[in-house]
Amino acid sequence: MSYYMHSVPGRLRVKTPEVKGNQDKARDVECLLNGCQGVNEVSVNPLTGSIVVNYDRRAVTDRTLVSMLETNGYFKADKALTNDEYIHGAASKAGKVVWNALLGSFVGMALEETPLSFLSVLV
Repeated sequence: MSYYMHSVPGRLRVKTPEVKGNQDKARDVECLLNGCQGVNEVSVNPLTGSIVVNYDRRAVTDRTLVSMLETNGYFKADKALTNDEYIHGAASKAGKVVWNALLGSFVGMALEETPLSFLSVLV
């Protein structure tokens, strides 16, 4: 699992392997962030490693919240994918799967016939 971060004013979502599968760290993160002035709600899911923070953007910034997580060893912003990077990576993987399936299908059909059919698929 990699690090992930998405922020819109008033809402921060991060995914971190530091919390994934660790109920104790999930509770610690929840307590840490709930203790921050301006934080309205914190949701931590140790199954996925996801942390969602709803906050008053007049009282605290997403950078402050990320810094708190980094300082306490729960997140590494320099290794985090942005939403655009995450979507691009997922689309690239899906494209490769589709391409391999199509190519495999064509090659399979060509090999069922004659060598001449195989060459026609390549051309």
